[in-house]
Amino acid sequence: MSQRILVTAALPYANGSIHIGHLVEYCQTDMYVRALKQLGENALYICANDAHGTPIEINAGKLGISPETLVARVHEDHKAAFNRFGVAFDHFGITHSEANRNIVEEVYQTLKDSGHLEQRSVDGNWCEHDQRFLPDRFIKGTCPKCGTEDQYGDVCESCGATYAPTDLKAPHCVLCGNSPITRASEHTFFKLSSEETTRFLSDWIRSGTLQDDVANYVGNWIETGLRDWCISRDGPYFGFQIPDQENKYFYVWLDAPLGYVAASTEWAADKGLTRDDLWKSEDTRIEHVIGKDIVYFHTLFWPAILQSVGYTLPAKIHVHGMLTVNGQKMSKSRGTFINASTFADHFEPEALRYYYACKYNSQSDDLDLSFDDFILRINGELVNKHANLFSRASQFLSKKIDGKLGDLPFSAEEAQQPPNEESTPLNLARRVVASGRKIEALYRKREFSQIIREINTIADIGNEYMQSQEPWNQLKEDPEKARETCTFCLNVCHALAMYLGPIVPTFAEAGARILGVTLERMDAGLLFQERERAIGEMERLFDRIDAATVEKLIEASTQEAPKAPKTTQASSTKSGADTVDQITFQDFQKLQLKVGHVLEAESVPKSKKLLRLQVDLGEESPRQIVSGISPSYQPEELVGTTVIVVTNLAPAKIMGVESNGMILSGEGSEQLSLLRLDRELPPGSEVR
Repeated sequence: MSQRILVTAALPYANGSIHIGHLVEYCQTDMYVRALKQLGENALYICANDAHGTPIEINAGKLGISPETLVARVHEDHKAAFNRFGVAFDHFGITHSEANRNIVEEVYQTLKDSGHLEQRSVDGNWCEHDQRFLPDRFIKGTCPKCGTEDQYGDVCESCGATYAPTDLKAPHCVLCGNSPITRASEHTFFKLSSEETTRFLSDWIRSGTLQDDVANYVGNWIETGLRDWCISRDGPYFGFQIPDQENKYFYVWLDAPLGYVAASTEWAADKGLTRDDLWKSEDTRIEHVIGKDIVYFHTLFWPAILQSVGYTLPAKIHVHGMLTVNGQKMSKSRGTFINASTFADHFEPEALRYYYACKYNSQSDDLDLSFDDFILRINGELVNKHANLFSRASQFLSKKIDGKLGDLPFSAEEAQQPPNEESTPLNLARRVVASGRKIEALYRKREFSQIIREINTIADIGNEYMQSQEPWNQLKEDPEKARETCTFCLNVCHALAMYLGPIVPTFAEAGARILGVTLERMDAGLLFQERERAIGEMERLFDRIDAATVEKLIEASTQEAPKAPKTTQASSTKSGADTVDQITFQDFQKLQLKVGHVLEAESVPKSKKLLRLQVDLGEESPRQIVSGISPSYQPEELVGTTVIVVTNLAPAKIMGVESNGMILSGEGSEQLSLLRLDRELPPGSEVR
């Protein structure tokens, strides 16, 4: 039996919807596992929702529901999003499960019995107002390493440093805004800094498991000295309670990675296998795919825990970069923080999969989604090169001849030989086969951008052959020659369907139906065997995309925040003030509000609710602001009126129109109402 390859993606957090930044990882891993399976490997794709921790507790409280209800809803929301984007897990679990609880408790007991844990009294942040210790996500302050403000109490999102909540500078409680006091509490620590563990990690990170740059990065942490890792949290806390300790809970970063073990154990149970078959066996190879923001946890804590309890260590940890959109971090104000469902409402989801594949490589480089490049890639490659060749060759064969493939002037075996410089049909076929073999090797290395280049090379061979042979002219004098030309091109399409399969599976499967082939195996040895039989009916493969749809996507995303699935009942008995985020006075001071006078107003073409305003703010020239108030105000009503404007909002393009601020309004049950002053003030006056 071949070695089983168990591939995981990092667990998405069950506290909100999947967005296009998440999909960078889940689509890449899906492509990789699909390719391994089609290459004949015994591979499986395991994942789960990470369902514990303080943010979930906070969000559930805002929604007036229990954390259990929230994570159950998000779990279904995530499964639906992944399904729309063709992300096909072999098993998708959730960490809030009895299977995971049992594993976490077993690992804890093993660590305790083997002397890897230690109890210590440590100082914690106690909020007098809320009468509780503040876990990581209930406290914010300034990073003690790089000085970045507004960071949570466990890890800095700017520099990636990890620290204790008590290390934060200028800390404050996220619930009430007050500064906490220091109070001692007993906690459990995993001895990450022990000489034995440090020596193991120093050797392990250089074993070839990590990319070179990641190994160097992690090596710096080890050289500067590791700190023991606190694996407990004070209650109240949404997670698993530590069995032998009162009001103490396992830290989410212990039970979350063990979710890999639990989810794969759930999968194994249906296959007649055990946990040990997967996690204590040389017959299974473990590979993780993660973002570089969680490298510390996966390359230090996680392997140290696995080593300590005798589990199989990962053979590879593939670290990828983060997503930017149009060269910048995803932004709600610019409409580039895009939920997966919103993207799928505007574009074929496989368009994003294809574009990501154009950008993926095996390194930890960041990936940029440029919408101009996105349009060019989809239209120029997926539509014009790939779909077009399927369409031209199959429709010509079906409509102009009789829908049956002919023979080729060479055997399938001859096509398997190395190519030369000749431009004969045989040598062109050999070039297709050679590119196919390269692609198969590249899939194993996760070099997707190179795969796309080779696939485009195959498409170019087919399109150029069709154009040079001109079957529409061949048909007039030698119909069988025209049939042969179409047969050659449709065999090239077979290669396209085979190698595009892991990237755009729906596209590839439709192409396979047109050709009358199956795509169970990815093997260049199968190419150029399709002859002398009928093909299937033509199907739509892919539509062109345009800039107008991109603008609609951005407009829709500007108007929505990253969201958790909506509640279906108003079960909260709290007042409205208790169910919204509170901000500090310092947060409020960041807003720059000024009085503006509307000089001009007009409707934005093709939009039902947007108005374009020219507003005098006492500056050298008026500002252009786009506002969604058309359902409540006609343009002529606004000219000459006074409005309140947020003037330090980042510029955004909405429906192709640049907007440099935001008009404030109140929202009633049926319409918007602009905020007004009770006396006239000159343009540019500050609002406090």
